[in-house]
Amino acid sequence: MALPVVAIVGRPNVGKSTLYNRILGRRAAIVDPSPGVTRDRNYGRAIWGDTPFLLVDTGGFEPAPTDELPQQIREQAQLALEEADAIIAVGDGKEGLLPADAVLIEILRHADKPVFFVVNKIDVPAHEERTYEFYRLGLGKIYPVSAEHGLGVADLMEDVLELLPRAEAHEAPEELTRVAVVGRPNVGKSSLINALLGEERLIVCETPGTTRDAIDTIISRNGRQYLFVDTAGIRRKGRVSLRVEKYSVIMALKSIERCDVALVLLDATAGITDQDARIAGYAYDVGRACILAVNKWDLVRESASLREEFTERIRNKMKFLVFSPVLFISATSGLNLPRLFPTTDQVMEAYSKRIPTAELNRLLETALKCHQPARFRGREVKMNYMTQVGTRPPQFVIFTNYPEGVHFSYTRYLQNQLRDSYGFTGTPLLIHYRRKQ
Repeated sequence: MALPVVAIVGRPNVGKSTLYNRILGRRAAIVDPSPGVTRDRNYGRAIWGDTPFLLVDTGGFEPAPTDELPQQIREQAQLALEEADAIIAVGDGKEGLLPADAVLIEILRHADKPVFFVVNKIDVPAHEERTYEFYRLGLGKIYPVSAEHGLGVADLMEDVLELLPRAEAHEAPEELTRVAVVGRPNVGKSSLINALLGEERLIVCETPGTTRDAIDTIISRNGRQYLFVDTAGIRRKGRVSLRVEKYSVIMALKSIERCDVALVLLDATAGITDQDARIAGYAYDVGRACILAVNKWDLVRESASLREEFTERIRNKMKFLVFSPVLFISATSGLNLPRLFPTTDQVMEAYSKRIPTAELNRLLETALKCHQPARFRGREVKMNYMTQVGTRPPQFVIFTNYPEGVHFSYTRYLQNQLRDSYGFTGTPLLIHYRRKQ
């Protein structure tokens, strides 16, 4: 599913991050009274009612920044606007209408997409008169809200969702394995797909950000078909700034949402970065199988010790993906590229694996004999029954007397028992607990 995108924009310190957290339903963005706390775009997968979408929190918009950092914040806000399907523009009810608000609204008039103007910090109904001066901008409907207390947010979101495009389903045959090639700009995503295709189908350029849109390519190998998605590096050549790493990839996130396997491409010459971990972490958070591929391995001095050292660095940076296979490849020389397909098959098999209930309960019984869960409020936590309730990724339910009393470390122990017995290479495992009736 390609999720629609909602971007929150506004000048510094109007409460964008507070509104972002309110809509998301959790404290995901740092909120601080000092202007300019949010610098990078912050992305979250939100669900309001039964509608999923990507929510984007942007840095404070300044109409004429004079130094480098505000210029970059303005630039990334504009990039978010380009990718958004709907825009929430936020003003400050306490400070009132400022020239920067007028400049932003003038820019949004040409956006050719739905814009919802919010006046924030209307904490009690008596403060609604603070919205009156904003009507001078000729905006039509204005939404008085208190992001901090939640007042007016439901009315706003009801109207936003009404004009938001439905999540687009990309139908493909069930036997087709969907692989999203994701990673930082200039790690060789397009080069890799060209190498797998054996032709120059995708534009390859050393300027980061050449690929703008996600491109679907079907590749056949050994009687099986794979749909590879080359995701946006970031921007077109003319739009790339010096701080290109900071402009995270909405298109990559969209592609991960509709894939089975995320092939996370890393750059052997650049090492492992926080951005690599963020992209891989998103794939993990939405429950996708993962393969970590270190590209450009032909450009480093190959040795078994270096390979081990690099693998250890990856594991330290991405502890949440300790179950994912690591391949060392080169899109230009073809090093180890044939291994991508059997590895993808192995990961996809694990992603779709179903274990009989009788086997799961034997495994649970053995695990309990070896290691009992910690007591909860002085009482024994009993686990009575385990069954698998879903695949892609594999999901399990355990019935217990105290679902809230199971520590995350015990869940990790059970996940390790499942992996030791059944492999589950490359796929996350979800374990839920329900109260025994």
